[in-house]
Amino acid sequence: MKAARIHQHGSPEVLVYEDAPEPKIKANQILVRVRACSLNHLDLFVRAGIPGMKFTMPHILGCDIAGEVVEVGELCERVKPGWRVVLSPGLSCRQCDQCLAGRDNFCRRYTIFGYGVDGGDTELLAAPEWTAIQIPDDLSFEQAAAAPLVFLTAWHMLTGRARLRPGEDVLVLAASSGVGSAAIQIAKLFHCRVIATAGGDAKLAKAKELGADHVIDHYQQDISAEVKKFTGKRGVDVVFEHVGAATWPKSLESLAPGGRLVTCGNTTGWDVKLDLRFLFSKQWSLLGSFMGTLGDLHEVLKFVFRKELQPVIDRVYPLSEIRAAHERLENKEQFGKVLVVP
Repeated sequence: MKAARIHQHGSPEVLVYEDAPEPKIKANQILVRVRACSLNHLDLFVRAGIPGMKFTMPHILGCDIAGEVVEVGELCERVKPGWRVVLSPGLSCRQCDQCLAGRDNFCRRYTIFGYGVDGGDTELLAAPEWTAIQIPDDLSFEQAAAAPLVFLTAWHMLTGRARLRPGEDVLVLAASSGVGSAAIQIAKLFHCRVIATAGGDAKLAKAKELGADHVIDHYQQDISAEVKKFTGKRGVDVVFEHVGAATWPKSLESLAPGGRLVTCGNTTGWDVKLDLRFLFSKQWSLLGSFMGTLGDLHEVLKFVFRKELQPVIDRVYPLSEIRAAHERLENKEQFGKVLVVP
């Protein structure tokens, strides 16, 4: 089979489209013919190398995977050959106390396709049976692959961590990202007023098309000043943060008294400052969020399958052109998800 693999860390040039051994499934696994796989910033981080982390080489990236089931192991009972499926990007042991309590994203063995194990930038992939979720016939493989990680992450951030309530004001940072485009739609599902940031007129216009009520050019405008203008100097109830150091000060300044900031990432840096006087006097809540539970994924995908939430696809590349796909994401040229198809 063909796969895109890395044999060392570095720039997009380390991605090699080449022949690779076909996987052999275990008794509790399924074999999936990958039809689409979407990129995430995690792909860029792993490709470049993460300090303190070692990856078995060669390594296959890709955590958002959709395809057809071609074979099932002898212990599989639910999934059938021929099913069109999307895979849960998160993997856990399914046996520890956290998993059994429905908090599988707290599992000590939790990992992600393309991170701790080989991912979907390949023609064939072996996966645990429980990861497979059957998709409707009217949902394309590209749409399915564009949904899991970003909608799971955004859903868990807004509903599980920030406890979003109908009618609240929400600031979504970096609307052009996959998780940002998902967050806008989820917040509107709760009838919230959404303020979104993006860079440039084209991306701002697309953010409004997704449902943003107000938009801010984070390269040209002062985020917190614009937020205060839109909210009558009050600030927002929830800040949806994942950018990190570049936006952190303005994200905090945008919070209303009693507001909640929820964050899942640090694409521009992790070393940020916090004035504790404002934290306690304004009674803010700062919330970390990582992925989401398998239950969260099933819950949010119901809305995707009903077309009430729409995966946003930026561009689709052949797997053989994966270097160009990585470059587009790395250069922040996209709005929504960048995909590769074998």
